Amino acid sequence: MDKSELAKIERFMRRTFANHSIRVVARPRKTDSAEVFVGEEFVGVVFVDDEDGDRSFNFQMAILSEDLQD
Repeated sequence: MDKSELAKIERFMRRTFANHSIRVVARPRKTDSAEVFVGEEFVGVVFVDDEDGDRSFNFQMAILSEDLQD
């Protein structure tokens, strides 16, 4: 993903989740994915899917049971 694509994904996620503290950051030595942060907290990874010439993006977020504690 190039800088332009990262910026588009970041704008989309900020608008979709109504949260301007979301950041989409390139991963070192990886061109097929980017890291997603809310503020300083890492929350997931966006992966590129180029299957069949149709470019799309998949957001993967793990939720740990300890994160669900009240």
